[in-house]
Amino acid sequence: MTTMSCKVTSVEAITDTVYRVRLVPDAPFSFRAGQYLMVEMDERDKRPFSIASTPLQQDYLELHIGASEINLYAMAVMDRILKEREITIDLPYGEAWLREESSRPLLLIAGGTGFSYVRSILMMALAQQPEREAAIYWGGRESKYLYDLPELYALQEKYPQLKVVPVVEQPEAGWKGRSGTVLGAVLHDYGSLADYDIYIAGRFEMAKIARERFCAERDVSEEHLFGDAFAFI
Repeated sequence: MTTMSCKVTSVEAITDTVYRVRLVPDAPFSFRAGQYLMVEMDERDKRPFSIASTPLQQDYLELHIGASEINLYAMAVMDRILKEREITIDLPYGEAWLREESSRPLLLIAGGTGFSYVRSILMMALAQQPEREAAIYWGGRESKYLYDLPELYALQEKYPQLKVVPVVEQPEAGWKGRSGTVLGAVLHDYGSLADYDIYIAGRFEMAKIARERFCAERDVSEEHLFGDAFAFI
């Protein structure tokens, strides 16, 4: 692990509860797509955040932080970022990184800001294996929380083998994507998932149920199932 100080170069409020934060470390860094860093609040208090950028981007690190009055854990980090414009981080962490040697089809599943985890994996996979089949399912309570859909749709236009499936729990009038839960959408669309490498991030409960049902009902083996939530068990 490497500890370093970072300048906060930009903070963008992309929804009422999600911030896109870019950090410039004061030293060289390395990580694998799908890993996370720790923000050091004090010697005993380190808080994990998935890295949304890829290892190919060496000039900054990008985080997507969901913070609100009902999520004081992340809000305290945002308060420090906004007030001090500098934070100390420790990286890399996590075992659920992109297995770059694999050419199996990718299935990426994200709930909310769990998108930051799968974004890094998707961008890295497309850079290294542009012909690799991939599908990304991203769920949120409302469509406004699927904040980077335009980027994903642009990628879908560029890479015909990429399938983008947005899912919202509370669709508004005119919504053209799927409705319900992201896990429900995946289970509806796939019979066997035995041939896929699956990467998943979201609420612990969702990730736990997905692992259980994929293994029991969709022929998935544990060796091909990865997730940031699992790393915290």
